[in-house]
Amino acid sequence: MSSHSDAIKPGSDDVHGNRDDDSIDGQLNRLEKDFRELTERAQNLLTERVYLENEVSQQKKKVNRLDEEIRMLRSPPHIVGHVQDRIDDEKIVVRSSNGTVFLVSANQRIDADLLKPGARVALNQDTLSVIEVLHDAWDPLVTGAEMLERPDVKFEDMGGVDEQIRLIKESIELPLTSPELFTRFGIEPPKGVLLVGPPGCGKTMLAKAVASSTDCAFIRLVGSELAQKYIGEGGRMVRELFDLAREKAPSIVFIDEIDAIGAKRLDTATSGDREVQRTLMQLLAELDGFDALEDVKLISATNRPDILDEALLRPGRFDRIIEIPLPDDVGRKAILDIHMGKMPKSKKLSVKKIVILTKGFSGADLKATCVEAAMIAIRAKRKSVNSKDFITAIERISEKKANSIRGEAPEHLFQ
Repeated sequence: MSSHSDAIKPGSDDVHGNRDDDSIDGQLNRLEKDFRELTERAQNLLTERVYLENEVSQQKKKVNRLDEEIRMLRSPPHIVGHVQDRIDDEKIVVRSSNGTVFLVSANQRIDADLLKPGARVALNQDTLSVIEVLHDAWDPLVTGAEMLERPDVKFEDMGGVDEQIRLIKESIELPLTSPELFTRFGIEPPKGVLLVGPPGCGKTMLAKAVASSTDCAFIRLVGSELAQKYIGEGGRMVRELFDLAREKAPSIVFIDEIDAIGAKRLDTATSGDREVQRTLMQLLAELDGFDALEDVKLISATNRPDILDEALLRPGRFDRIIEIPLPDDVGRKAILDIHMGKMPKSKKLSVKKIVILTKGFSGADLKATCVEAAMIAIRAKRKSVNSKDFITAIERISEKKANSIRGEAPEHLFQ
């Protein structure tokens, strides 16, 4: 009979109910698996914590930045002025943007060398003390006046103004391209030209052709843009305009509708008229003052030369006055040939008859006539324009011209 110890075999439970070695290994494997899962989960939680901490840090920076923007938006605006004189280290005289002059205190933290006469400064709205010195900058209207893209208008696109083209080339282009010709004869080249003529005769178009044909910087403004509300602002803009032109030299300045600031000076004038006169005097000084224009030429245009100031018209400022009248028969034919060049026309269309019927038409009127005739043909679904289309177009343009003189609208616009 075998003993009791021999009755206990490997792989079976003992008398106390203990599991065998395989069961213990299985438990260890499960514990190791659970440990790995918990370790991986803890690592993921740590990674997520770091990410959330970074996200919170970024959001705090964003909140602080937004708080700073709100604080700046709520802060009162500063007044822009110019230093006129420095009394001592603590007191300076400044002129605000509305023209008022103040004696104010200067910030001791600002470099005294920067507070020189003419410097642009920011003033506190309440105490008017100088907060900071601003960098010198031109008016946005002046800096935006420079033409970066050349117009596609050529001298060949203009008809009936051959003599005017020759004169403006001699006065504007020749001094810039061949200054030695004027030096040889010991004369100063013309400083500028004034284009005069009725509306629609091609004054602005001629200036565009000059801008397109030259490699010089071209700066253009309308005279009304120089008529400013506050005292001294118009003169400042004129000064900055010519400073920009000198910096960009060789350059051409074109002022359209110059009669807006160049009207005759009268004794009985309102405050607004006197400010316009100050702008005119600054323009006169720039054209024929102590500072030479050198490689800067001026072109101006107006349809009211009769109201311009005599000082503006004298030689030395506008050396040449180029008149562009309404085109004659030859001029009208040249203009019509340009506008009708690519237009499909019927064989019976007589350009000579159209030239006769358009007597008194400006270049703009002739272009409008060609456009109107083409629109009539398009409306009738025809492939070419005929004489009847042009006769109808001429009648409509003539009616429009007559009604514009009387201040009425053409009847066909309401049809």
